[in-house]
Amino acid sequence: MASGRAQYRRAQYGRLRRPACEFAKFAVVGITGVFITNAVYGLLYVHHSLGPVLSATVATIVAAVATFLGNRCWSFRTRQRAGLAREVVVFAVLNGIGLLIQDAVVGFNYYLLRLGHDKLAVFVALNLGIAAATLFRFWSYRQFVWRFPKAPASPGWPGPRAVPRRAG
Repeated sequence: MASGRAQYRRAQYGRLRRPACEFAKFAVVGITGVFITNAVYGLLYVHHSLGPVLSATVATIVAAVATFLGNRCWSFRTRQRAGLAREVVVFAVLNGIGLLIQDAVVGFNYYLLRLGHDKLAVFVALNLGIAAATLFRFWSYRQFVWRFPKAPASPGWPGPRAVPRRAG
């Protein structure tokens, strides 16, 4: 019975190891993107008085170039490639959806809550938007940009469902 549990744990670890490693790398690339976004946003909105949504959009596009390269070359490098042109187009579309999520939060803060005068509120809204968009981006990039081919079940391990459960 203990052998079955050990096999199950090894299978769970093996199944969760790749997504956990990918997420850790994605997070490092993403944090770099957050710093880039905040720096460019601060430069455009605070120092050059561009509008908040335009500043967030430009900042996110600049950061997207860096994060695309980081994710392609590091986070998801072991995943199946469909060609650079396809990856760029799908990445841009999904990043555009993430940008809309982010801009909605920034716009809500500025236009509806009227907190554009409060620098802390402006940056909190920007980073809440980034966080919401990041959840969508991680899921969508794994699903549509850098896909992982389905591997056949290993002949020695039929899968976690085959492990008998203890009664009671």
